[in-house]
Amino acid sequence: MIIAHKTCVVTGAARGLGRAIASHLAEKGAKVYATDISAAGLEALKLEAESKKWSLNCAELNVCDEDAVQAFMEKIASEGSRLDILVNNAGITKDGLFVKIKDGHVKKMPLTDFQNVINVNLSGVFLCAREAVPLMSEKGGVIINISSISRAGNIGQTNYSASKAGVDAMTVVWAKELARYNIRVAAIAPGYINTEMVAAIKPEALEKITSQVPLKRLGEMNEIVRTVEFIVENDFVNGRVLEIDGGLRI
Repeated sequence: MIIAHKTCVVTGAARGLGRAIASHLAEKGAKVYATDISAAGLEALKLEAESKKWSLNCAELNVCDEDAVQAFMEKIASEGSRLDILVNNAGITKDGLFVKIKDGHVKKMPLTDFQNVINVNLSGVFLCAREAVPLMSEKGGVIINISSISRAGNIGQTNYSASKAGVDAMTVVWAKELARYNIRVAAIAPGYINTEMVAAIKPEALEKITSQVPLKRLGEMNEIVRTVEFIVENDFVNGRVLEIDGGLRI
């Protein structure tokens, strides 16, 4: 699939990796719907799009809200657009140990921290993809889910790891189920990437992180963006999770 003149939705697009993906697709000539819950971040992206004359529309969207997701996809259809590409990027973290026992004191991961991460990272991906499929079914399309190296299990990330492992499983199931409609589904599992959030980590902690990576550096956002482009443009990529992590394995 060629990106130019295609219609795309990118969730979690107000900053970081999502913004980079949305901007790249727009730069390549696609019509992009960029969604997020951050109005300020979307406004900044909108101003950039206007200055560069991109075809990019911004919309506040809570991917956990079933009614809102349905209304958003219906709006795209009402504007006469079919959907060609969906990038499920929206995600959150609420890190903490599952159970920590010290000096007789027990600290447990709150159920709300588990549920909130599952709601955004897993249920949100489910809802957006489910509502996107009817808009793709006539001529086919591509769904790309952003997973994580933490899908294999990472200390302090019971909720996040579970959500990303679930995303990977759904990716495989959908690839098999939706092929009949010429809809391909794949996922990207980034390692440690140089986003604003990672850049804010204390230098000593960041040095420890990069020392674990065989390439001894963080990945760059444009390296994930180019992977999105590869999946879209290679019509035989389907049902796979591409690990872009510099050789790191958790």
